[in-house]
Amino acid sequence: MTDQVNETLHRISIVIPVYRGERTLPTVIDELLPYTDAFRTPGGHLAKVEEVILSYDRGPDRSDDVIRDLAHRHSFVKAVWLSRNFGQHAATLAGISSSGGDWIVTIDEDGQQDPAYISSMLDTAITEGAEVVYAKPTNKPPHGAIRNAASRTAKRILQSVFGSGNASDFNSFRLILGEIGRSVAAYTGTGVYLDVALTWVTNRQVTSPVQLREEGDRPSGYSYMRLLGHFWRMVLSTGTRGLRLVTIVGALFAAAGVLFAIYLVITRFASGDIPEGWTSQMVLTSLGVGAILVSLGIVAEYIGIAVNMAMGKPPYLIVRDPALSPLSAGKSNTKTDAAD
Repeated sequence: MTDQVNETLHRISIVIPVYRGERTLPTVIDELLPYTDAFRTPGGHLAKVEEVILSYDRGPDRSDDVIRDLAHRHSFVKAVWLSRNFGQHAATLAGISSSGGDWIVTIDEDGQQDPAYISSMLDTAITEGAEVVYAKPTNKPPHGAIRNAASRTAKRILQSVFGSGNASDFNSFRLILGEIGRSVAAYTGTGVYLDVALTWVTNRQVTSPVQLREEGDRPSGYSYMRLLGHFWRMVLSTGTRGLRLVTIVGALFAAAGVLFAIYLVITRFASGDIPEGWTSQMVLTSLGVGAILVSLGIVAEYIGIAVNMAMGKPPYLIVRDPALSPLSAGKSNTKTDAAD
């Protein structure tokens, strides 16, 4: 029996959106440097960081000069230049679409996320058969109490009200199967949140424990207003559940209107002390409001179809034979080793 799980080389693309990374980027690249040679994960899988994509989002500092210098000194560093500041989410998508690895890892520029955990995240993906693995911090994020509380509340709302499955796990440190990530980056429409789009086409999304580091003296690029806008985009990109609520409310009001109309007619004939014209007016009002709300619900359903089309939500996604996927690497060998 061999000591190695398998000899399949898992090629990894690192995507880093860059806005204000003048002081932190060199350190992040230095930490990634050892992984540009083939290495073994704790689970015995052979992996290598084949490229580090720096997606420049036109920040206020001299990050562009730093990117040029890093690309000149390291052959694995690849620069992606955006025409203007589009935001971290768009810069991440641009980097993903420019990648070529079997796996894509997205990390921030500030050094808060330790690249050493990429190995365990890859092991988790292969072991769990998951196309997406999110880093699960075991410590509190190094932000203020208000921001942390707001983040938790927003994710709970997304998960419980708008049905965004595992929204509580969403964060920028993620490992994605390469062909899935590039496909999502290609069809995702403007305003659609990456992690929500990933839920449309993946079977499994799991987490892997990590320890977050301090941000240092680097100021956050997100104000509370930008974070609020970020949350609202997540709400809108969760799909048509909000529109479906309009339909449900309309149907409930319509049913209640019919029942109320029946009650008023019975009361009118039973007691007879209701002013003339009041019953008919209330019946018409109840039925009219119900009809209006049902009509709005139908319109909402048509809008929902248009919204899904505008978002680029695909009716299907073609991938390679699962037996040839990086997720299957090592499984057949493991069975052979067990037989030995």
